Amino acid sequence: MQWVRTTALVAGAGLLAGAADAQTKQQVTGPVATYWMSAQTQTGFGAMGGGGGGRPSMGAMMGAMMGGGDSNVAKSLTLQLGSSRKPTGEPAAEHLPPAALRAGQSLPLLTPKVAPTPPREDSYMPQDYKPKGKMLIYWGCGEHAKAGQPIVIDFAKVAAGQVPPGMQALANQLGSPMQPPSSSRNTTYGEWPNEKTRTSVPAAGSLVGDHLIRGTYTPDIQFALAAQQDFLGPLSLTKNLMNPSGSGQLAWNAVANAEGYLATAIGSSGEDTIVMWSSSEVQASAFALPDYLSSADLKRLVASRALMAPSTTSCTIPMEFTKAAPQAMVQLAAYGGETNISYPPRPADPKVAWNIDWTVKVRYKSQTGAMLGMEMPGMGGDDEEAARGAPAQGGGQGGQQGKSPFGVPGVGGAILKGLGGRLPGL
Repeated sequence: MQWVRTTALVAGAGLLAGAADAQTKQQVTGPVATYWMSAQTQTGFGAMGGGGGGRPSMGAMMGAMMGGGDSNVAKSLTLQLGSSRKPTGEPAAEHLPPAALRAGQSLPLLTPKVAPTPPREDSYMPQDYKPKGKMLIYWGCGEHAKAGQPIVIDFAKVAAGQVPPGMQALANQLGSPMQPPSSSRNTTYGEWPNEKTRTSVPAAGSLVGDHLIRGTYTPDIQFALAAQQDFLGPLSLTKNLMNPSGSGQLAWNAVANAEGYLATAIGSSGEDTIVMWSSSEVQASAFALPDYLSSADLKRLVASRALMAPSTTSCTIPMEFTKAAPQAMVQLAAYGGETNISYPPRPADPKVAWNIDWTVKVRYKSQTGAMLGMEMPGMGGDDEEAARGAPAQGGGQGGQQGKSPFGVPGVGGAILKGLGGRLPGL
């Protein structure tokens, strides 16, 4: 039986050697430079300035009232370069994009000047101050809100230490904040747009083609993006109306390469009550989702139904929300995945070190915004006519546009006063 024992010993040694190889960890260094590109497509209210911050035209406003469309598209691109290198002299870097981007031959990546920290101003709250007002929070698609809704946050009670039922669930973090390059995370940092140039990307601009990033503190970064790695297509509301039952009805076009959707709405009930809703089926604060989501977070959030699946193209807003907020602004977002590129490619042999020169991440989002239930006939004239008390035409519940949910006449007033002039999620 000696041969059996010998064979067993040899086999055992082979298993141990295999286990040791499996535990071999590849040595990884770098990257020296990290480059992020955040690409967003916008229609509706957010695109009214044409992406360049100008005064919206009447045509843009009409398109926005309908929830956007191909004729009312704005694209934005944010570029962030971080490196572990220090430049000799002043830092300088640029992105040479493909001609298809139509934003110029060179996009300078400016290193922000470190501004001095302003002196801290002491603030105080009167001892007898008592916050007032409430926030009502609804969630989920359907004719009716599910049991346990709304969560009512009474600011006075919260200030007194009384936590309302369901508030803890709102604190649950749905998405993990992403960590792009920044002046605080990297030895040297550059960004675009910046104070030197704010060239906008036109609606027809495309990321497809060859890209080169070069500078005094980064290795040359060269890569190409294909058609499936371009901006997401425009997101448009194909249906935005009030059902006879009183619920709201949204429908939209399917966006190619979108991996999840989120709809939100915000309005008011009286002067001191804010009413919010999201399409999330999870009792959590979907309003706190980051602007962009990683591919891993997207898969997890769709699986948990915090985000609507990429095959979803409609959602009913519960009548309980629309009753509490007869007029509201709605925001719809399509989240794309991300493109990740690294150089040089990772060696297949784990015994060979992977010394990374650079990595690139491109992330995508498309969104639109409109007044809930307001279609083309419900435009109701301009802000000046509304301010003079001219009767509105159509739109809204019962065919009456009424005044802005934020107490300022006209659509422009709603935008200016609502959340500091910004739609939720913008």
